[in-house]
Parts: sequence; structure tokens; C-alpha cells
Amino acid sequence: MKLLEQIEKWAVETPDQTAFVWRDAKITYKQLKEDSDALAHWISSEYPDDRSPIMVYGHMQPEMIINFLGCVKAGHAYIPVDLSIPADRVQRIAESSGAKLLLSGAEVTVTDLPVRITSEDNLKDIFFTHKGNTPNPEHAVKGDENFYIIYTSGSTGNPKGVQITYNCLVSFTKWAVEDFNLQTGQVFLNQAPFSFDLSVMDIYPSLVTGGTLWAIDKDMIARPKDLFASLEQSDIQVWTSTPSFAEMCLMEASFSESMLPNMKTFLFCGEVLPNEVARKLIERFPKAAIMNTYGPTEATVAVTGIHVTEEVLDQYKSLPVGYCKSDCRLLIMKEDGTIAPDGEKGEIVIVGPSVSVGYLGSPELTEKVFTMIDGERAYKTGDAGYVENGLLFYNGRLDFQIKLHGYRMELEEIEHHLRACSYVEGAVVVPIKKGEKYDYLLAVVVPGEHSFEKEFKLTSAIKKELNERLPNYMIPRKFMYQSSIPMTPNGKVDRKKLLSEVTA
Repeated sequence: MKLLEQIEKWAVETPDQTAFVWRDAKITYKQLKEDSDALAHWISSEYPDDRSPIMVYGHMQPEMIINFLGCVKAGHAYIPVDLSIPADRVQRIAESSGAKLLLSGAEVTVTDLPVRITSEDNLKDIFFTHKGNTPNPEHAVKGDENFYIIYTSGSTGNPKGVQITYNCLVSFTKWAVEDFNLQTGQVFLNQAPFSFDLSVMDIYPSLVTGGTLWAIDKDMIARPKDLFASLEQSDIQVWTSTPSFAEMCLMEASFSESMLPNMKTFLFCGEVLPNEVARKLIERFPKAAIMNTYGPTEATVAVTGIHVTEEVLDQYKSLPVGYCKSDCRLLIMKEDGTIAPDGEKGEIVIVGPSVSVGYLGSPELTEKVFTMIDGERAYKTGDAGYVENGLLFYNGRLDFQIKLHGYRMELEEIEHHLRACSYVEGAVVVPIKKGEKYDYLLAVVVPGEHSFEKEFKLTSAIKKELNERLPNYMIPRKFMYQSSIPMTPNGKVDRKKLLSEVTA
């Protein structure tokens, strides 16, 4: 598959087909090609001998997609940065990535960034003045060159830039289109922020099949009335989200086949799909296929998939995450480094062309989890699981990294920032489960000196500081105050004891 050529084909075959819709804004495939060509031409003229990654800042504006394609046509990887990411984190991404340029689809509120900022108005001027110019196709990202870099949570308090190459993305997109039986011209839900790699699951499968991306933003999600009004207008056929988002939608009685009569496929990734959520979806959307998938950002969105039928629901209380895509392999490694037999639990290791080339500018971190097996790239996921008859079953994290509402995070990173707060002496973050999946984060805090008379005022002050350092989804929902943190005999935090105390 020639990814960019496949997307451009629709600008010729169906130029007036809508490629992307967000509220009242939309772009056609013709506009997508013209504007991304103009942008790529401008980037190549401004940075002729440079291939550094380019930050793309915004939320769900159509310009985001134009900017992504403009970057890669000019030979630069893009780094998606959502509006919700705090200034401190944006600053660290800018510094660690070596980016020289930031393309903005929205107002940039972060000051003193070490990059050149191209505003929304600047972009409109570029689209106009460079219209009709086409970039040199030889300059476009190809092979093992980086296509995008997504920053994920890092245990040192610094986010890690996962490098996904052109070949990685082609491998994923080809598999998704074929295995999920995606058709030409379908409408895809685009709900995940672009800085979350779940968004890749709908962006490129939609664009290569001439589909329409229907974007739902965070303000709509916060106002259910607006959310369901938008869904009702959408005629979505391919739904991509975390199970949590679908579970929230299921609370609305009208969320069913009558609201979305042409729904064909549900694609779930990012966290555990509970059996009861899948069952309710089958009841509400009897003609749609429910696909459960699994994969870390480091292996390009997802590498396994299974069609969850009523038979599968009856057979497995905890659902399997699927069969591995044909060009990759799964190995289950025991602690002694040997491969576990069928049915035995161990660490999930992914081998094949979906695997990232590593973390940008972090050779030591890369060396810890990326390796070569039989001449192919391999990634040690840190996830526990087992394989039975070719089916992968996921059993949670081996370390302190978790997925909460689809967002992956390192508990140590949150603890690192908590301990840096003015009124905190010590802190441990405990993820609290509801059923099979994590429901919220609890911060157990040893407070420092403060003059607050009430605990809730202390909590508000700590949360205010955290808001400047972490995205909202990483901030603990509940706080508990103690005089000390339990320790194990070897001087480590006794997390098991702490968990039993807080859940007793």
C-alpha cells in the first residue's frame, strides 16, 4: 500500500467527498490535497535541508489533518499536541523533540517555546499563497523514516516520544482495512484526541478508503445533549473509541440502532472491553460487528483483533483481545527469559513490522524495552498475558503503568509531580478498580506544612498545582491523608499493603 498516494487518489476520484467534519467546519478530499500540498511546499522552501519533527497543536480542527499530511509530504514527522496538554508538558515535548516549527490550528497559550510558531492566520495565508504548488514526492516520508511521534507518560516525569515509521503505519492500516472489513466511503467516528494513538485507528483507515471522519470534541462529550445531537446527525458506520466512552453512551436509552441505523463496526482499543458492555452493544446494535483489539502505542495502535459474538461472550467471562495480525508474532516470555507454553502467563512481547524504532532521543530507555528477535524489531510490552489456541488474553500491567479510561499513564510520573507540590511531603498513587478495569486514581498523601483548616481546601491547592503540570486525566480523583506511607522490609513502598488498607 502506498499510503499518501492512496489518500490522494480520492482527490481525483471523489474530490467533493467530505474527508473531515467538525461541528460546522468541513473539508473535502480536494481541499485536503490542495492545502496539504501548499503547506508541504512552504515547509520545504523554509526548511530545505531539515527533517526535524514538527509539532501540530490544536484539538479537532480540520487544519490538524491538513497539517499532518503537509508535514509528511515535506519529509517531516509530526507530533500531535492536544489543547488539553498543560504548558509545562508542551514545553518539555518541544525541548526533547528537537522540533523547530509548531503549526497551530488554535491559539497557542504556551509562552517561551523554543520553536517557531505558525498561527492559524499564518496557515490560511500559506494555503492561499502556495495554492497550486505541489511538493516534490521524493521528499515525502517513506520506509523506516518517522511518520508521527506520539508522546506517552514517562516514569521520570518526562514524556517519552514513541517514533512510528511510515512502514509501521502502512502495516497497521492495511491490516485494519482488511481484517475489519472496512468499505469505501464509510463515516468514521473520530473521538480520541490526536495526541492519543487511538485516533490513528480511525484517521488513516478512513482516509485510505475515501471515508469521512466525524469529529466529536471534548466540549461535546462534557454536554451529553450536544454529543447525542451530533451522533444523530452523523450516520456513523465505523465506531472507534475506548470501551469507557461506549459505556457512557449506553447510559442514554436512545443510543441504539434507531440513532445510528447504518452502524456496521465497533472498534475497541485502549483498555479492557467488559463482557457486559459488549453484550449491551450487541442488543442495541444487532447488525454491527464488535471488534476487540489490543496493542501499545509502541506497536502502532493495535496488533490483535477478535470479532466478539454472543458465542464468544458466553464462552469467556473476561474477553480475549484477539488473534495476532499476520505479519507480526506474539511471544509470551517467562521471568527466566524462556518462552511460555500455551496457557501459561508471562510478559507479552510483540515482534514484527508494527514495532516502533524506539523513543526519540532516549537510547537508554529504548534499549530497555526494544530488541531484535530473528532479525525483526521486538517490543517488551510490560503487559502480562497468555495465549491459548492462538488467542491472546490480557492480564494487566507487570509494573506500575496502567490504562485509565483508555489513557496510558505511569503512576510514578504522577507521584513525581505530586511530591513536587508545595504542601506534599510524600505521596503514592493507587489505581482503584471497578470490576475488571480501573475506575479512578486515589492519591495517598503525607502532607507537608500548611495552614488549611479543612482537608478539601488542601486538596484543592494540590490539584491546582497538578493542573499546571499534568493533563486532567492524570490527576487523582480522590485524596487521602496519612502520617506515613507503609514500606516493605527492603525499603520500598508497600503498595500491596496500601491497596488493602484503602480498599478495606
